[in-house]
Amino acid sequence: MSFDYDLFVIGGGSGGVRAARISAGYGAKVALAEESRMGGTCVIRGCVPKKLMVFASAAPAEAAQARGFGWEDATAGNFSWDAFKVRLDAELNRLEAAYTKGLEVAGVNIFHQRAHIVGPHEVELADGMRVSAKHILIAAGGRPYLPGIPGDDLGMISDDLFLLDRLPGRVLVVGGGFIACEFSTILNGLGVDTTLVYRGDKVLRGFDNDLRELLTMQLADSGIHVRLKQNPARLDKQGDQTRVTFEDGKVEDFDAVIFATGRAPYTKGLGLENAGVTLAPNGAVAVDEWSQTNIPSIFAVGDVTDRVNLTPVAIREGHAFADTIFGNKPHNLDHGLVASAVYTRPHEVASIGMTEDEAIQRGGVEIYDTRFRPMKSLFAGSDARVMMKLIVDEATRKVLGCQIFGPEAGELIQLVAIPITMGATKEDFDLTVAVHPTLAEELVTMRQPSRRHEAPAPA
Repeated sequence: MSFDYDLFVIGGGSGGVRAARISAGYGAKVALAEESRMGGTCVIRGCVPKKLMVFASAAPAEAAQARGFGWEDATAGNFSWDAFKVRLDAELNRLEAAYTKGLEVAGVNIFHQRAHIVGPHEVELADGMRVSAKHILIAAGGRPYLPGIPGDDLGMISDDLFLLDRLPGRVLVVGGGFIACEFSTILNGLGVDTTLVYRGDKVLRGFDNDLRELLTMQLADSGIHVRLKQNPARLDKQGDQTRVTFEDGKVEDFDAVIFATGRAPYTKGLGLENAGVTLAPNGAVAVDEWSQTNIPSIFAVGDVTDRVNLTPVAIREGHAFADTIFGNKPHNLDHGLVASAVYTRPHEVASIGMTEDEAIQRGGVEIYDTRFRPMKSLFAGSDARVMMKLIVDEATRKVLGCQIFGPEAGELIQLVAIPITMGATKEDFDLTVAVHPTLAEELVTMRQPSRRHEAPAPA
């Protein structure tokens, strides 16, 4: 059977672009459809603009630290959202153009419009044009969702933060995950009176318990009004403000409410039912370890599959798909060992592998950890403490996990992820000569376990 394309990709985010570009490099005839801006969530409304805003928001704290080092007149001055926004928009435009050019140079045919599936080998574009493809790859990503309370349409989602004409004077951030913690840090650092409300007893559900406790305390210590075990029940318009009624009956007015309560796979309206593609209960595309759906010609990568919803994972999934289908180099991605970081300030949260909570359940594990006041902030007068933790298998001596709370923890976890992924043992860490004075030297100087978690007794 003859097809218009060897591969048709729906979605121009990180995973879809990587799959399209690598597949085209193998000689495949490839097309890609993107209904919004090229680059997807990460480039346009996620990782990149968020990290740039984190950098901007850190200036007041950095100025305060500089005063601790003798720069008596150091100050961050007045922040101009307008000036920052101009530079931010220019950078996102540059990145979007680079993504587009990369595809064009590779020979990918780009359709700047929405596409949906008509059948196992057929796609229809928004303008009515239909094309056929031997393989179809769904890489439509995810979208923030509202919590379903009365008046939630009066609130914003995380995407909206990058589109604001001006910063609000007082904001309520709803949620306790990555996005809620990072956005609270950003807004607080930019001078916005910020309240974070979360239904749990501490933020970052699913992370190591020590990391959760430390970040919850840091958010409050930095000036964010942290309200735990609480949730908004409804929103109402009150003049230029939004009136929030909480579940405990309290009522307050805010200039803006941002819902950071989660993201859902963006599969609605993609026509997957037309091809008989199986979806998970939350709408995610169900795939196997090769990113293949129950329909042999249709694959999916990235957040739309709701496996590990991180940009580098989507990229690796897309690359593995291209290598397997068009490069004669079959391989897939092990989702069991993926590092992640939460870009809060002054300290970040970073993790790879097993948490201590998981270690307790598993047993047969040693915990090596340390807490200390780092040289730089200590000298400047800060009481902030760093935490580092290694989780080690007692029998094999392999390092099963690492948890870090400290400055630039994301940079540290990227490096320590390499030996952990390679299967390094605690003794391999011990043999490594420390670089002094650094934060990271603590990872190779913890000699004695702080505690052990015994293996469960045989049944």
